[in-house]
Amino acid sequence: MGDGSVNLPPGFHFCPTDEELVLHFLLRKASLLPCHPDIIPDLDLCLHDPWEFNGKALTSGSVYYFFSNKVTENWITKNGYWIELGIIDEPIVTSAGNKVGIKKYLVFYIGEAPGGVETDWIMQEYHLCNHDLRGALHNRRGKRKIDCSKWVLCRVYERKGNFAQWFCNSDDEDNGTELSSPDEMFLSAIDDEFDDTSFPK
Repeated sequence: MGDGSVNLPPGFHFCPTDEELVLHFLLRKASLLPCHPDIIPDLDLCLHDPWEFNGKALTSGSVYYFFSNKVTENWITKNGYWIELGIIDEPIVTSAGNKVGIKKYLVFYIGEAPGGVETDWIMQEYHLCNHDLRGALHNRRGKRKIDCSKWVLCRVYERKGNFAQWFCNSDDEDNGTELSSPDEMFLSAIDDEFDDTSFPK
């Protein structure tokens, strides 16, 4: 994606499940495969405060999506910093029992750590697992492993009302553990793409 606004066209609502974000977008990004559609941009999280995402990140309603290059454990911006909430990382698991990713929750503070002021900005940070991707993270010809730690996919929103509601999205009604049949087919098919893909050494 280039610079500038990446708002969705009228009538289009981007509302993927956790599994779809990991398998259809983050996995392909980390694997150097093209994303279809290529609508989620790259952003340097340290260069932007959350209220600056509009026009830079993919915007769907009041939610922002973007990839960030995970080069540090600390996200420090011009006016504040992101810090992990004190909750357990949420696993993202397929119906076959494969753990394909994890989701971390972070909150934005204005000021300098550790004395910043908490805001209502929340980030869900999606990571790939280093295992249990049914071979999808390997070019089986060369047994070359893709770096799972290089990229993260971020979903950012400003919380409103009951804070607890943000920890229960539509995936959680069925424990967030099942993929649809098309997603299972996608995960199987992506192995075939790796067979025909040459990765730079």
